[in-house]
Amino acid sequence: MLADVARTVAAAALGRDPGPLAAVDSLSHHVFLGADVVVKVIDADRHTRLGREIALAPHLPAALTAPLLASGVHGSGPRAVRYACYGRVPGKAPGMGLPGVDAATARRWAGQAVERLGRLHAWTPPPSVHTVLRQVLDHGGFSGRAALRADLDRLAALDRGVPGRVLDGVARIAAKAPAYAPVTVPVHADCHWGNWLVRDRDVTALLDFEWARLGAPVDDWFFLARFSGPHAGVVLDVVSAATGTPVDVLRGECELREAAYLLSDLLVAWEGPDGARMAAERLRALQDLTIGRYWWRPAVS
Repeated sequence: MLADVARTVAAAALGRDPGPLAAVDSLSHHVFLGADVVVKVIDADRHTRLGREIALAPHLPAALTAPLLASGVHGSGPRAVRYACYGRVPGKAPGMGLPGVDAATARRWAGQAVERLGRLHAWTPPPSVHTVLRQVLDHGGFSGRAALRADLDRLAALDRGVPGRVLDGVARIAAKAPAYAPVTVPVHADCHWGNWLVRDRDVTALLDFEWARLGAPVDDWFFLARFSGPHAGVVLDVVSAATGTPVDVLRGECELREAAYLLSDLLVAWEGPDGARMAAERLRALQDLTIGRYWWRPAVS
C-alpha cells in the first residue's frame, strides 16, 4: 500500500519512526502528512512533474519552500513509485479564494508572497536546473498570440455551442496580445493560495514546484490575484506598488493569461471522454472573463 511506502520513506529520511501519517487531498499525487514530514508518492510511470520538483528543490532560494529530505524510486516493475519526502514547514494553506480572510490580512500575506516570488524571479539557477526549467511543459498558459488564436479556432471548430459573444471576447483579448510570451525568469506557475503556507500573520512557504518553468513574473502574479477571491483588487494593488507595474497593465496581462488557461482547459475537457463537469465550470469562467469583463469591473479594484 502507498501508505506503507510513505511510512518507510519517512522513517528512512528521519532515522526514526515518523509517527502517524495522514493521507491528505491532492489532485496530482498521493500525499501523506506527519508531524515532521510530508511524503509525496506517485506511480513511477505517470507524469514526470514530481521529478521536475525534485530536481529544483535543492537549488531554490533559501527559505522559499520546504526542505527536501529524500527522493527516489521505491519498488520495481509495475509497482514502482516515485517519492519525495520533505521537512514539514509550520503553517497551513489559506485556500483558494482566501475564505474567511479579512482585507488587512490579505494585504499583508500578498506583500510577503510578492516578496518571496521576487526572490524566485531574481534567482539564477545553475546550468543543470536551467536545463530543467527550459524543458517543454504543456502548462496551458499564454505562450504567444498565434498559439492563443489557434486554441480559439480549435474551440470554435468543436461547435459546442460557445456563445458568439464569448468567442468574440477572446478574439479581442488575443488581438492585443504580444507575439510571444517572455521566458526570462524562473516562475512557479501555480502559486494560487492552495500552494502557500501561512501561520498567524505571516507567510511561511511556497510549495509544489512541479509546474515551475521559465516565464515572466506576471505569470505568478496572475495566480496570486486570480485566486484571492474578494481580495483580488487588494493583491493587484500590492503587486503594483511592489513592482512599479501600473494596475491597468496588470489587469490586461492577467486577462490574457486567464483566457489562455481557460481555452486550454476547455479543449482538454471537450476533446476527452470525461470532461463534462470541468467544461461547464471553465465555460462559465470564460463567460465571466469576456462578457462579465472580470478583470475590469469595480469588484476587482
